[in-house]
Amino acid sequence: MPGDLDLSPPEVPEPTLLESLLRYGLFLGAIFQLICILAVIIPSSKSSHEQEAEPHDLRTGDPARKPKGPVQQVRQKIKKESKKKR
Repeated sequence: MPGDLDLSPPEVPEPTLLESLLRYGLFLGAIFQLICILAVIIPSSKSSHEQEAEPHDLRTGDPARKPKGPVQQVRQKIKKESKKKR
């Protein structure tokens, strides 16, 4: 019985060109994804300081409020029209 066992490695066909391209393309895609994830996790110091500085520079104290003049004028017109109808 020990002489009947074939212990040689199985025959594996050589990978085709398409299989090779697919394999290396998947590796490149995985590396690209890792680089993108690292870019999100570790932002560069220059861009983060610029983004933080700009909003604070634009805000100079209280936010600008719209004047209430046009709103009051509309109310006055409504009151005048209601008085005319009487």
